[in-house]
Amino acid sequence: MKVFGSSGTRGVANEELTPGFVQGVAKAAGSVWRADRVAVARDTRTTGGMLVNAATSGLQSVGVDVDRLGVVPTPGLQAYAEREAIPAVMVTASHNPAEYNGVKLVGADGVELPVDELERIERKFLTEQFDEVTWADVGADVDVESARREYVEQLLEAVDREAIADANLTVALDPGHGAGALTSPEFYRRLGCKVVTVNGQPDGHFPGRDPEPVAANLGDLGDLVRATDADVGIAHDGDADRAIFFDERGDYVEGDATLAALAEAELGEGDTTVSAVNVSQRLVDVAERTGADLELTPIGSTQIMTRIRQLESEGETVPVAGEGNGGVIFPGYRMTRDGAYTGARFLELLAERTASEVVAPYSDYHNVRINVGYDDDAEREALLGAAEEQALDADAERTTIDGYRLDYGDAWVLARPSGTEPVVRIYAEATSEERARSLADEFAAALRAAKAGV
Repeated sequence: MKVFGSSGTRGVANEELTPGFVQGVAKAAGSVWRADRVAVARDTRTTGGMLVNAATSGLQSVGVDVDRLGVVPTPGLQAYAEREAIPAVMVTASHNPAEYNGVKLVGADGVELPVDELERIERKFLTEQFDEVTWADVGADVDVESARREYVEQLLEAVDREAIADANLTVALDPGHGAGALTSPEFYRRLGCKVVTVNGQPDGHFPGRDPEPVAANLGDLGDLVRATDADVGIAHDGDADRAIFFDERGDYVEGDATLAALAEAELGEGDTTVSAVNVSQRLVDVAERTGADLELTPIGSTQIMTRIRQLESEGETVPVAGEGNGGVIFPGYRMTRDGAYTGARFLELLAERTASEVVAPYSDYHNVRINVGYDDDAEREALLGAAEEQALDADAERTTIDGYRLDYGDAWVLARPSGTEPVVRIYAEATSEERARSLADEFAAALRAAKAGV
């Protein structure tokens, strides 16, 4: 059994991700950490309170005191963990639909756990060798009400407030009913921006849109930008560790274009940037122009952060890293994806240019993504077998770091199983939308045919 995927562990709440499961993960983590205190927080999902209680009881049963932070963005929990020098448990399913929930584990340095530590916790969980204590030694718990306020305060100290305030920006914000609804509006207002919101009330049913900040879910944000003459639109996922943008015309900006713009502003000769195997050619181009090296990892923030740590331990400088899904990492700020911080760093780029001008140099590529779902292990194996066969038959350069990536020179396509949902994801990119769509559709057709044969 594989417990941790590309970004923690997730499943349909009370079916795959039960209170007993979460309690077991917390027991395993507490047994490995051997910490006196652990922080626990959640996003706005309706099952979050139930699962926080399960995590809290699991930690207490192995003798750990628990700081209960309530609803806080994942980067806010990470800031608290770093400040208090204690590990943490985040109950969130990030961008997954409302019925999902999950668990992310954070170290005492405020960083998601590296792969090797996750594997130790996974072994402890699977063997159920928990360090349970007697009744006299169980942990206590305390409610902490200051975590969101302290998170906003440290954000304000980390960005160029003067440059942003001088730009006199109007920000259209869509927190997607998630944890960012409780922090991002205040943050951007205190940066001197006029802030207008949609889907701004915290609500774990996500009535206005699904938590994933993709173009299909963000039509209301584009409308809000146009209706209010905003300078930029910013959208978060459920736990607000990602930021996706709209330009001043109300047009969706590809996350890969944003990552490239932010990276070009940071990278220099001899630097290194890290991204996943679905990296856009936009970032490849930026690395070449700036003289930086580009390192690729399997998909997922855990993999990227693990590689950043390895590179920095070897003396490499990694000013910026991340994925084109809005999850950008600025290691000099904190080794975390932080949607509010990423949004502010993009606002800094708007001091002298419009959002459309900022991303214009990175608009020559088109992206297509298709998900092919499966219902059981047999269908999953059929899909992966078809992906391998498709890759072996293709006249393209193959990369197998994570799934099968085929590079054709003018375009690429990638098929890989999701680490968080029962789907095989197909990504394609080309200089024309028709070419990208053709590559993705061809791969998807092969997988669907294999699934139909099960």
